[in-house]
Amino acid sequence: MYQSVNINLLNLTLSLSDALDLSHPSLFQRQIRSAFVAWQLGRAASLPPEPLRNLFISALFNDLGALSPDEKVALYRGQAENLDGHCVRGERLLQTVPIFEPCAKIVRCHHKSWRDWDEPIENQLVLQSQILLLADTLERFINRDQYILHQNDQLTSRLASLSDNQIHPYVIDLLKHIGRREDFWLDITSPRLYSILLHGGPCRGIEVGLSELIIISEFVRNLIDFRSKFTVTHSAGVSTAGSMIATLFGLTELESELMKVAGNLHDLGKVAIPNSILEKSGKLTDEEFAVMRQHTYVTHTVLNSIGGIQQIAEWAAFHHERLDGSGYPFHLTAKKLGIGSRIISIADVFTALAEDRPYRKGMNKNDVMPILKDLGNNRLLDIRIIELLDANYEQIHWATSEAQEKAMYTYLQIY
Repeated sequence: MYQSVNINLLNLTLSLSDALDLSHPSLFQRQIRSAFVAWQLGRAASLPPEPLRNLFISALFNDLGALSPDEKVALYRGQAENLDGHCVRGERLLQTVPIFEPCAKIVRCHHKSWRDWDEPIENQLVLQSQILLLADTLERFINRDQYILHQNDQLTSRLASLSDNQIHPYVIDLLKHIGRREDFWLDITSPRLYSILLHGGPCRGIEVGLSELIIISEFVRNLIDFRSKFTVTHSAGVSTAGSMIATLFGLTELESELMKVAGNLHDLGKVAIPNSILEKSGKLTDEEFAVMRQHTYVTHTVLNSIGGIQQIAEWAAFHHERLDGSGYPFHLTAKKLGIGSRIISIADVFTALAEDRPYRKGMNKNDVMPILKDLGNNRLLDIRIIELLDANYEQIHWATSEAQEKAMYTYLQIY
């Protein structure tokens, strides 16, 4: 069990960026590829270590303000009607995380053409933003169905045509300089790019502790839940309910704090679920439910790739498992479901029943508890935890509602 928490920032940001690009097959590793290009260009420009790290992280999250898969795909295909919208949202989201705050302005300006800047290219923000614009544009121009060394010269020429208008000639010259190396192009399209960056990229020596991890998990929660009006405040409720139940059950203070992280991240895998399914108010078809069942698998896969949070990965990803083995996606039975996973499962059901949804009002205690107790008596959920929730219902419900109100406030500020 956890004694302390120290998570490698590079591992964490790479995994989260990789997860966000699971929203559509055409976006696979899009932001990671942009980050690699930006990193290489920044090194060629001799950026100091801290500005280089900020540029790299900005590239990893450059499209985070495009919350829906449709908007992300439109950006990738060059069909977005309003480039400024996702830049503003991205800036506001990054400003909620102190360690990412220096990246906010870079993301805000990464679609700003060179002709629209009043400052010279020597200005650090201008240079970082211009590098990110080139990196993002280059990644978008790459034909994923064609061998990279059969298109690298055309890519360089196409980007050079943007010189003096959209991208500063100095940044184009940086690309021409590093573009002479075949390894640069081969790395961009390598299926092992994640591993290349994990072992050689910036931020390798930086670790985040518990307080930073909680804030980052709230940031990721917002990226997931803000995709749909149906889910805006859900994970905030699960996080708060799960943490309070953990404390009441007798878990340590550290474990209860980590339960917040698990609650915030439990629906991370919904990045891979289309909005048409997430926002469907009626019952899902068998085909739609088959798609939905992958979200906990994706949550487990992504979180399990981050060193040091394997227990959190289980707590978060097992929330649709049931004690009799009838849950999904692993069909685990009671013997393999620890207290943390059982708590998150109950916090998830409780929050879903008690919260307001666009298509119905939240249920009161007299409606919620019989449903939960029925699940407990049928050995689907842990009846001990359900009875603990029942005995402390008003306290937990009040705190959960307050956390959800704060999440809604953040959502309204972002939009």
